[in-house]
Amino acid sequence: MSNRNYNIYFHTHTVSGIVISVVLFVIFFAGSFSFFRDEIINWERNESVSITKEIDLNYDTALKKLNKEYVLYGRNITISKHSNERRVNIYAEGTKDTLAPAKQKEGSFFYLDTKNYKTTTYEESYSLGEFLYRLHFLAQVPYPVGYYLSGFIALFFLFAIVTGVLLHWKKIVSNFYVFRPKEKLKTLWTDAHTALGMIGLPFQFVYAVTGAFFMIKLLIVAPAVMALYQGDQNKLYKELEYTDSEYKFENKKLATPFNINQLVSKAKSNWNDFEINRVYIQNYGDANMHVLVEGELVNSKKFTGIGKVVYRISDGKEIAKKNPETQNNYLDVVKNVLYRIHFGDYGGYALKIVSFILGIITCFVIISGVMIWLIARDKKNIPEKKRRFNKGVVHIYLAICLSMYPITASAFIAAKLFYPLSQSSLYSIYFIGWLMLAIFFIVKRNDAFTNKWCLILGSVLGFLIPVTNGIVSENWFWNSFIQNKNQIFFIDVFWIVLASITLYAVLSLKPKENK
Repeated sequence: MSNRNYNIYFHTHTVSGIVISVVLFVIFFAGSFSFFRDEIINWERNESVSITKEIDLNYDTALKKLNKEYVLYGRNITISKHSNERRVNIYAEGTKDTLAPAKQKEGSFFYLDTKNYKTTTYEESYSLGEFLYRLHFLAQVPYPVGYYLSGFIALFFLFAIVTGVLLHWKKIVSNFYVFRPKEKLKTLWTDAHTALGMIGLPFQFVYAVTGAFFMIKLLIVAPAVMALYQGDQNKLYKELEYTDSEYKFENKKLATPFNINQLVSKAKSNWNDFEINRVYIQNYGDANMHVLVEGELVNSKKFTGIGKVVYRISDGKEIAKKNPETQNNYLDVVKNVLYRIHFGDYGGYALKIVSFILGIITCFVIISGVMIWLIARDKKNIPEKKRRFNKGVVHIYLAICLSMYPITASAFIAAKLFYPLSQSSLYSIYFIGWLMLAIFFIVKRNDAFTNKWCLILGSVLGFLIPVTNGIVSENWFWNSFIQNKNQIFFIDVFWIVLASITLYAVLSLKPKENK
């Protein structure tokens, strides 16, 4: 490699990495916890459910209850399940009946508890798991700024990965095995950055690509929509099969009785190991009412096995069917694979734990890159003013990043002590607490102190999480294990293990004498 190319790759890697480092750390730290989003939600609510994508609901009973509250006639109703929890998502579009009151013409989104049929709004159902999940793509920043910001951060991260690989290409194998903890500080950080960066390279590349795709795909497809579809994005969504066929509303009451439970069971019986995760009802109670039942084959049978059946209610006939075993096309595979590899929901707890570890390793790679940048610029030939500025920048970086650990642990305790926490209360606890901790460590201006006490605070609070759960809910982790409340048990043990590792790490740190 020529010196010119090397310098281009080096400066592109350094600049792109430094510019995005803090936000990228937040994305990966929150994203690592997001792998356990469902477990966190169920732990917080003191619930435990079977790990399945299938909706466990008495549809007819639920619809009768909802009909009393919302008047469902003429509405399109979507019942879907996107996570392993007791609640399912319900979206009831406004009625097509032109004579209905204005309120019934408004759409409604809410959650329905599959056990007691209680409905809750998004704000009422907000949880710590949802908060951390949304934090990892900066959804708390007003839309669409947060989405686009996280998407472009992922894109810049992709540049940093590619240029980093090009920089180390010739020594990519030899450097992987080199780690010299007793050498000078820059060597230690460089070895850690290179070795851990290579370990997590496939993971980081996948999440850079998929993260950029999910967050800025609208900007990517916008020119195609304008050129090929004359600005009509609905045509694009229809070709990509994101929308379903529409059936005309006839504004006549349905004369024949119907049973949604029977239709769902009938659709499920078409294929073995088929799990229903979406039921879409069009023109509820109308003479032209249709029901679409959609689901997937279990992962162990087929990685992409999306199937659906459409029934016409007036005569009970099946008017359309998609076989999940033989009729999945290239488009289905692409859409499904991108989501699956990003969410890591196809390999059970083993994959989630490995993904969490790789996410935390990526956080360490980000921090080590910042430390390399600082040490490389802490030389006698650099003016003292610039050196102080560089150190100040790193003080701020480390204070913001490392304080995420104790504030996340404290949020778990608060979520259990004050359940149910409102969305605004959770925001206040997390962001105000995070700000206060960061300011304290910034004022302290001591990186070793920041690192040490963030780990100690996070460890102590981490140990208190299962204790708090046991006192508040009487669900001590050994009782959860005996009662097969696996998700509650997992979160408690997860924090015990994580706190033990970080406490061991901080106790193993030995301060170096200043020479």
